Amino acid sequence: MNPQDPAPPQKADALTPRPFSRRGKAIGAGVVLLLLVSLGGLAWYLTTRPAATAAPAGVGPGAAGGSGAPAGSGGPGGFGGSGRGATTVGVATAEKASVPVTLEALGTVTPLATVKVRPQVAGVLEKVLFTEGQMVKKGDLLAVIDSRQYELAVQQATGQRQRDAAQLESAKVTLERFRTLLAQDSIARQEVDSQAALVKQLEGTMMVNQSTVGAAQLNLNYARVMAPISGRVGLRTVDVGNAVSPSDSNGLAVITQVTPIDVVFSVPQDRIADVMQSSSAARQVTAFDRTRSSALGTGTFASLDNQVDTTTGTVRAKARFANADQALFPSQFVNIQLQIKSIDNAVIVPVSAVRLGGSGEFVYVLNAAERTVTIRPVTRGQATLEKVVIASGLKAGEQVITEGADRLKDGSRVSLAGDAPRSAGRRPGASAPAGGASGAALPAATDAPGAAAAALTQSPSPSVKTSAPPALAARPAVAAAAIAPAAENKPAAAATPLPSPEQRQRMLDQVKDDPVAFERRKKFFEKLDSGDAEALQRWQAMADRRRQGGAGGAERPAQ
Repeated sequence: MNPQDPAPPQKADALTPRPFSRRGKAIGAGVVLLLLVSLGGLAWYLTTRPAATAAPAGVGPGAAGGSGAPAGSGGPGGFGGSGRGATTVGVATAEKASVPVTLEALGTVTPLATVKVRPQVAGVLEKVLFTEGQMVKKGDLLAVIDSRQYELAVQQATGQRQRDAAQLESAKVTLERFRTLLAQDSIARQEVDSQAALVKQLEGTMMVNQSTVGAAQLNLNYARVMAPISGRVGLRTVDVGNAVSPSDSNGLAVITQVTPIDVVFSVPQDRIADVMQSSSAARQVTAFDRTRSSALGTGTFASLDNQVDTTTGTVRAKARFANADQALFPSQFVNIQLQIKSIDNAVIVPVSAVRLGGSGEFVYVLNAAERTVTIRPVTRGQATLEKVVIASGLKAGEQVITEGADRLKDGSRVSLAGDAPRSAGRRPGASAPAGGASGAALPAATDAPGAAAAALTQSPSPSVKTSAPPALAARPAVAAAAIAPAAENKPAAAATPLPSPEQRQRMLDQVKDDPVAFERRKKFFEKLDSGDAEALQRWQAMADRRRQGGAGGAERPAQ
């Protein structure tokens, strides 16, 4: 190849994408826009249509205004329904009551006295007369120590006392003689004075002997160990036969006084003034267990300490309990509730009724007549575990919302748990439109009673096979006569046909295994056929629930 020849032209790559033309871009944008509009319309339809549609014609109470009804403003299938329904809430009534102002603290049970019983003399332990855990009284004999050596010491001291007593008596007699001779000037005065001094010396010796006898007798008494206080005896620390002495660190036993008993707890320094200013009668103290589920005892406030602990900012306080049932045990940790005062005639509501907003605390007040709520700012006061005091903003007797308030705002409509269900998709004053697959819908309640009777006499849909026994067949004439007066009182509601034979049979088959429920359901159908007003109202309520979308609303008659 000649290097000077021109290079051959490059072939276009088949995979290289061609740029779109203006027309293609416009068509693509239109398709995307049309798709977005379709999705938006579908979303709007799904979010704005009623929650439940009426039942198909000829199936049950929902036949009126069924799928064949036009989707107009008054029909249940259209967009002119009731919209968003009322929120079901729980309510409570504000009431007046006396609310105690209390102080919570953690306390320790402290006995009034704890004594470690030690022997006062040394010796061999001969007897132990107490049982571990026994309740003893002051002065009860607990143990006996070998006392023979102390008995001998008492005898020795007594003998010395008797000897010195005889010498003192002899010296006194001699002194009297010397004084008589001195009066006769037959003896020197020096001898009289010496004899008088001897008498005083012997008197001093007698006093020493007397104390020696007392000390020996005291040691003898110490050989019998007595209970110094009343209380519960702890575990025994020494057995019979061991040599004991006053220097033993463990002693014989420990006695703890448990009735009455004290509880020591801490009071914050900010509440000292409240505790001091409260009356002694109001300062009642209750001790609870660790879980605060049960009260262990009730006592009275005893005293406060004389200074604040700078490390904790609290002051120690003491309360005294009778502890007759011995529910409080020494060194036990308990929860203390000190009642400082009581707020009388306070307006209280449940704690769940008070809510916190941007402008402060408020409650939802129920307007019972209109079933709406209003936001009411309040000022809360003292609170307990379940109740809170409303200092201002609420009066006794007003009803407040306690449950379901998260979905509310000022003016929202609410319904209570005991309210009767409302018909879904039906505006007040609008009657069910004519039409449907079978034409079984009853005329509006504003029509004449004859129209309702005529509607009841219409035959069921041809597609429904009547397999119920003759005893369960409907008696339209009687039912129409009973429904007509009731319809006069409800001009805005549509009447409901009685259950068809197929419905009755299906509802009886549901409870055929339960004889009691089976009989109740049969009686319910008999009342419907006889025109019983209460049964007809129940059947109407079930039809309304079915229109609202309650599954099987017509299959569960009130029993």
